[in-house]
Amino acid sequence: MKSNELENRLIAFSVNVINRFQEVENNFALEHLVKQIIRSSTSPALYHVMAQNAKSTVEFENNMKVGLKELRATLVNLKIQKGIQNISDIEELQRLINENNELIEIFVNDIKTSKNKNKNIGF
Repeated sequence: MKSNELENRLIAFSVNVINRFQEVENNFALEHLVKQIIRSSTSPALYHVMAQNAKSTVEFENNMKVGLKELRATLVNLKIQKGIQNISDIEELQRLINENNELIEIFVNDIKTSKNKNKNIGF
């Protein structure tokens, strides 16, 4: 996948999460989860951009790893929201979970590819 295609998917994912969760009832637990999911779902796009502009392979991998951690946190948050039945549209929730899983897979593969390239050139 090209870098700009991944960036566009990450942005679209962020926008979908924001649109889904931007209005929350006045409930401490839901507010906590919503604030966290908005942070964790938007940061992978930002870390991806930083990784693409990295000055070294180590910096690239570190930024991708942080983005991966945020994607995993988003996935757990989505599962919690599913468990408390905060989202009435189960199909929408499943689409978000599926896209999140695909983005995790892409980040994992990009990190592995980077590490393999470094092994092959002796770093």
